[in-house]
Amino acid sequence: MTTLAHGTDTLTRDALTVLQPGFPGTTAPDWLLRRVGEGLASVGLFGRNIDSPEQLAALTAQLRSERDDILVAIDEEGGDVTRLEVRTGSSFPGNHALGAVDDIELTRAVALELGRRLAECGVNFNWAPSADVNANAGNPVIGVRSFGADPGLVARHTAAYVSGLQSAGVAACTKHFPGHGDTAVDSHHDLPRIDVGLDVLHTRDLAPFRAAIAAGSRAVMSAHILVPALDPERPATLSRRILTGLLREELGYEGLIVTDGMEMQAISATYGIERGSVLAIAAGADAICVGGGLADDETVVALSDALVAAVRSGELAEERLADAAARVRALAAWTSDAAGASGGTPADPEVGLVAARRALRVTRSAGYAPSAAGAPVHVAAFSPVANIAVGDETPWGVAAELERLLPGTTTDSYTGADAGADALAAAGERRIVAVVRDEHRHGWMAAAVDALLAARPDTVVVEMGVPQATPRGALYIATHGAARVCGAAAAEVIVGA
Repeated sequence: MTTLAHGTDTLTRDALTVLQPGFPGTTAPDWLLRRVGEGLASVGLFGRNIDSPEQLAALTAQLRSERDDILVAIDEEGGDVTRLEVRTGSSFPGNHALGAVDDIELTRAVALELGRRLAECGVNFNWAPSADVNANAGNPVIGVRSFGADPGLVARHTAAYVSGLQSAGVAACTKHFPGHGDTAVDSHHDLPRIDVGLDVLHTRDLAPFRAAIAAGSRAVMSAHILVPALDPERPATLSRRILTGLLREELGYEGLIVTDGMEMQAISATYGIERGSVLAIAAGADAICVGGGLADDETVVALSDALVAAVRSGELAEERLADAAARVRALAAWTSDAAGASGGTPADPEVGLVAARRALRVTRSAGYAPSAAGAPVHVAAFSPVANIAVGDETPWGVAAELERLLPGTTTDSYTGADAGADALAAAGERRIVAVVRDEHRHGWMAAAVDALLAARPDTVVVEMGVPQATPRGALYIATHGAARVCGAAAAEVIVGA
């Protein structure tokens, strides 16, 4: 049963209700449980909070012992962005792989199975899917998180993903509104700007969000991006024109609007998280996501106090805060009613690997011949710096699976101007498997592959990012993502399984 501490006034309770904070550790700290008792209605989970499905289920049960309708949110896109399997790599390919297959029933099935696993652990709110159209091949933060560059493809797969996830009783949160695909800047570090006209925005970037709304997406996440055609002054997260005028009034969206992480530099370095949170709620956001970097009671208190002070000063209408809190509670009620929604649907634990296999695009040179049966190889992983959304905790590549299939296989990571020469020296007589990620975005990586192919034309190239570079190598495999299952599917092809 929901419990609320006596003496918590309505205004403070509403201010707590609109926050979605994170916290450290694999059990809920006392301060968090206390705030839940005072009105906090949501928490956000990250990789640091998860050791195993059993531990996660115990954590969510602990939270529900304080408040039975609490929203437990997670950033679980599958593919490169996984929290549920942060230390092993995901059992599901990401959006780009699903877009490459272009089978909406497969996308729905993958989202359903992912949702089922979240629900089994007590997670009922997923900050996914990404509905961004990957219009800029140099995008440093979206890339394989997008279904693709075609708005129609992205729209139909976004709708299928929303449908599948919510069929499992887990609320979808379609992101990053009004579209983060045409950016060359990562909003974790700075404020991106999209300079296109309204016609492009409506036909390209907004199409997937219309599809998500039609599919019943329970939440939409705002982007920390400046879109001058919509609002020349404020980023989308803080823009009434965008959140209320466009999303609510023009597109007719009635669900929850959630901000992207407020500690991201696009907001925190410009407005500060307290001021930014007040502006976001005033603009039409209903929930403040914070906790990826700031995960403590002081942050919760500071944001709650800022919202209360803004109401008391007249800067933020009390009715707007109350409406935002009501939308949070409405979503919590939906998740309670939807719990166990997929209970009658058989589990499909292999659907992720099936999808990863179907997503492969394989090119063989005319003279290609597989290695001798069982011959070990050297896996050279050319590793770019991971963006913050993906993180650097999650393993990626094909080495682990090739080591299992080809005992004696060696591996190492390389970066920089000498990467190719270093990989050649380490390989010895073994065939080289060069693993790249967005080769087209990294000149040093392309140079390393050039060096390998000049010296060893039998090199296998595996592209685990967006496959924009020309296929080359004796065997070229584009996986459309770096999830564990993508690596497993590629390894099967390399060994001829």
